[in-house]
Amino acid sequence: MARREFQHFEAVSAAVPGEGGYSAAIAVKELGAGGAPRFHKVLADSTFTTALTADQAACDELARLTDVDANGELVW
Repeated sequence: MARREFQHFEAVSAAVPGEGGYSAAIAVKELGAGGAPRFHKVLADSTFTTALTADQAACDELARLTDVDANGELVW
């Protein structure tokens, strides 16, 4: 799992279980805010057999992330 802070948000790599395996995702939450994060699946055409490989793919995508906009959307 990897984490990055942006001006108003934090973003964390994640593996999301689903049909046929795991998806790579980036979870976004406002800094200092409570509640659940919002998950954004990345690499939509890829399914991974283990949570570890999905999280590693999400870590790689998190490293490419430029910012998170005011609405909590990923900016590439």
